[in-house]
Amino acid sequence: MDPSKIEQARLAVARHAAALFWRDGVEKTSGDAIAAASGLSKRTVWRYFRSKEACVEPLFLITGLRFVEFLRAWPRDVSLEGYLRDTLGGLLKTEQELHDGVAVARLISLLKTEPALRSAYLMASAHAEDQLIEVIAARAGRDRADFDVKLCAAAAMAAMRVVDEDLCTATFTHGRHFEHHEVCDRMAAAIRAVATLPICDPVAKRSPR
Repeated sequence: MDPSKIEQARLAVARHAAALFWRDGVEKTSGDAIAAASGLSKRTVWRYFRSKEACVEPLFLITGLRFVEFLRAWPRDVSLEGYLRDTLGGLLKTEQELHDGVAVARLISLLKTEPALRSAYLMASAHAEDQLIEVIAARAGRDRADFDVKLCAAAAMAAMRVVDEDLCTATFTHGRHFEHHEVCDRMAAAIRAVATLPICDPVAKRSPR
């Protein structure tokens, strides 16, 4: 099968698995149930994934990569706070993207009570972090192989995980509501607190050589 079609099939399974995990819990959701909901054989599901928890990894990944691409478009003359406040609300543009965002937020809220999901979450985060290295390198005017660039990407991604877990748990476990500016400010403050390179403020344009 064409690699792109395989990835689409994996993502479709991830969406079904996420719905089942939220409705029934991870422990009570079987591989058979995921396969049946996806319209696939159990053998095919296990060919795609190493475990039932890993079935949601593509959903974590597509959401993480979407945020990295959002940061890639961050203008060099705008602060992180300004960019988030002005544009974060339009990050999820389609009905499917909104649905995926809710599904991932629900899964993140389950991480403390369903620790087996964390490996899938961290695997996806590692892939997104690799892409974030390029974004930070470009913004800082450094090579992506620089240790400081990789350290900054790792720190920023870890900060986002903490923010995501706090906000998602508060929302779906405790019924809290956050205004747009609260989410933006929490994210910006976390990244700014850990950034090991000066990337959060407007970056002066480099003069041509």
